[in-house]
Amino acid sequence: MTENKKRTALYDIHLQSGGKIIDFAGWALPIQYEGLIAEHEAVRNNVGIFDVSHMGEVEVKGADALPFIQHLITNDASTLEDNQVLYSLMCYDDGGIVDDLLVYKFSNKYFYLVINAGNVDKDYKWMIANKEGFDVSIENISDDMGQLALQGPLAEKTLQKLTDTDLSKIKFFYCDRNVDISGVKCLVSRTGYTGEDGFEIYTNEESIDKLWNNIMDAGKEYGIKPAGLGARDTLRFEATLPLYGHEISEVITPLEAGLGFFVKLDKDHFVGKEALVKQKEQGVPRKIVGFEMKERGIPREGYDVAIDDNKIGFVTTGYFSPTLKKNIGLAIIDSKYAKLDTEISILIRNKPKKAVIISKRFYQKKYKK
Repeated sequence: MTENKKRTALYDIHLQSGGKIIDFAGWALPIQYEGLIAEHEAVRNNVGIFDVSHMGEVEVKGADALPFIQHLITNDASTLEDNQVLYSLMCYDDGGIVDDLLVYKFSNKYFYLVINAGNVDKDYKWMIANKEGFDVSIENISDDMGQLALQGPLAEKTLQKLTDTDLSKIKFFYCDRNVDISGVKCLVSRTGYTGEDGFEIYTNEESIDKLWNNIMDAGKEYGIKPAGLGARDTLRFEATLPLYGHEISEVITPLEAGLGFFVKLDKDHFVGKEALVKQKEQGVPRKIVGFEMKERGIPREGYDVAIDDNKIGFVTTGYFSPTLKKNIGLAIIDSKYAKLDTEISILIRNKPKKAVIISKRFYQKKYKK
């Protein structure tokens, strides 16, 4: 199943570490090593390392780099300092989401965008299609870059053993472009996708295996574990961080997804602004809500949500939460039913199972500010 898929430079290391490989967005990647719950708990309590080299990276350079980014994204990049990072969305004209992304500002003429693996080609074409009238060059450098995510309360202690850079000075949603880790020059940021403190480490693909091995050695005393896509998903889900194709998509707007904070409707212009202004004025028709199962059964993506016999939406993500020890989920439903404590049913194998709407704040995030 994974024979013709793309492989990161760490593929052999994943196999040697007991990684169970699956197809993810055209990549052969580990879903787990030791086991999802052990890896999830390592990140929550100690430290875990993820290979995220499949993520996409695009450089935008030129005299009009800032105005172009402003045109492209819903958030406001004009507020950024150099080496600051911004979470944002790119929208279609109708308000549906092209992708969510991280925008790294190196200068007004140089931005670095981190995009989702499954959307790299689509996103790049979208950027090229929207560059008319802007003096910018847009380069997809995804194939040249490797990326590791080191996450957990002991991430800083682990990485600090390998560098002279004072990592405590890298603030949340900032980066340092010149960090020497074990003799390898890296870009290190502090954004995170798990609800825990931690770092993203970018370097050329040839050096990524050396970094992985050295970080694993440095983290031994802290109980470091390699973590796969399974734990990545349960961790981000508990922290209510959206995943493209689930809580956000081309048919779900940022306002429906509860991401209005990252949509600056007072900006002069961005692609999709008119549609989102109209949606806000008319009332957002659907909302993402959290829910907890009251009867046995694990809610899965795509399961229908109902009240009585009326289908009101569907599950976007659902799991047994390793941290909360409960079956919980996120669903997109008609806004008129989206009140806390509302009783709903999740159709698990077409049988209605009781659930109740709860706060989406399943887990208190523990980022370093």
